[in-house]
Amino acid sequence: MPAKRIIPCLDVKNGRTVKGVNFEGLADVGDPVELGARYAAEGADELVYLDISASREERNTFTDLVRRIAERINIPFTVGGGIASVEDAARLLEAGADKITVNTAAVNNPQLVADIAARYGRQFVVVAIDAKQVDGSWMVTTHGGSRITDKELFSWAKEVENLGAGEIMFTSMDHDGTKAGYPCETFARLCDSLSIPVIASGGAGSAQDIVRVLDEGKADAALAASIFHYGETTVGKLKKELKEKGIDVRL
Repeated sequence: MPAKRIIPCLDVKNGRTVKGVNFEGLADVGDPVELGARYAAEGADELVYLDISASREERNTFTDLVRRIAERINIPFTVGGGIASVEDAARLLEAGADKITVNTAAVNNPQLVADIAARYGRQFVVVAIDAKQVDGSWMVTTHGGSRITDKELFSWAKEVENLGAGEIMFTSMDHDGTKAGYPCETFARLCDSLSIPVIASGGAGSAQDIVRVLDEGKADAALAASIFHYGETTVGKLKKELKEKGIDVRL
């Protein structure tokens, strides 16, 4: 079984790494290339960069940033935010990204997943799913959890797997930002239902939370942002703690 992965996430706006709560009260936390290089040196397995402004006029800015990241960083990185066409994905992959992630655009047009996978291969396609519990069911949401769709988490994940997604990045909107841990039973059920890797996102408040989602939750990787940006821990320190707890990670 492959080692579990630790993946720092960097939200980018106007070429800078920012962090807030639900994209409100954004604070500048550093240069995305320098931060990424630091996390790579500390032992991160991969990085995720999300263009949270994702407006047309900033497309060239973000593409140039992806080129700078590719020139500086020697670990795989995924790019997302506003990708709504094969052409959007092509521009970022050709600039040097290793994978792209799609969310709202995939909900609106599931064929997009198949089209990108057909052109580049499923290993390039990560589908992000944000879901929350509604009357006992996990319903897929868009626009930062503010819009509930008619899609259900487990069936939607299976659908995009069949369409060609290479990985799923699942965030529970009920847990995101709470630092109260992950819904591990839900992650375990999701992982058991799929044959592609699942990345756990949102809810981490401690190393123990990450241990639980990688062990009990069966997730293949854990995404984190604030705990690294604000120096609560380092990638290297976290990995050592995980190793001590019996989680197979690369040191």
